[in-house]
Amino acid sequence: MPEELRPRERLREVGPGALSLAELLAIILRIGSRQETALELAHRILLDPRGLRFLAEATFDELCQIKGIGLAKAAQIKAALELGKRLACLEPDLKPAIHTPEEASNLVMEEMCYLDREYFRVVLLNTKNRVLVVETVSIGSLNASLVHPREVFKRAIQKSAAAIILVHNHPSGDPAPSPEDLEVTQRLCEAGRVVGIEVLDHIIIGDHVFTSLRAKGLI
Repeated sequence: MPEELRPRERLREVGPGALSLAELLAIILRIGSRQETALELAHRILLDPRGLRFLAEATFDELCQIKGIGLAKAAQIKAALELGKRLACLEPDLKPAIHTPEEASNLVMEEMCYLDREYFRVVLLNTKNRVLVVETVSIGSLNASLVHPREVFKRAIQKSAAAIILVHNHPSGDPAPSPEDLEVTQRLCEAGRVVGIEVLDHIIIGDHVFTSLRAKGLI
């Protein structure tokens, strides 16, 4: 692999925030095998529909059952995830802030671009645009998800969110908004104005690409 494409070198040059989830996982794994690089191994692991959630929920023994993952790699993965959990429990100011569509898409891209059904999620933000939590609102069919304003704003109100970002994926890989996407967005923006929680954007995730309805002037 050319040096400029290697995850560790890219992290040094552009910083960890610019790396994909697979690249970050490859750095944790350190090495691959004779059959595949660490990056290829990371991509294969993340093909699981649950993505990063799979790594968080899998037991140590379950990780060891993955081809290419031994005791050392399983321990490295579990240790890194535990550090992340402990960091999440620290002060809110340490949580990531979202200011651009790219930052919003990077938050969910690697997990959601592999899903085989439409998942509709909501990123809850505080007054400083820092992420409070990412909530799954609905899981739909291959081409549609049912979304009700009550479910979208219920958790936002409970968490005292100042604003939200809507996110859903298109299993087809094409992030172009459908008429239904635009209709749902308009309905949720109106509901947000009523309850005093602004809808900052609606991000549609495709196959490692995304569309921001805010950037397109559709919000």
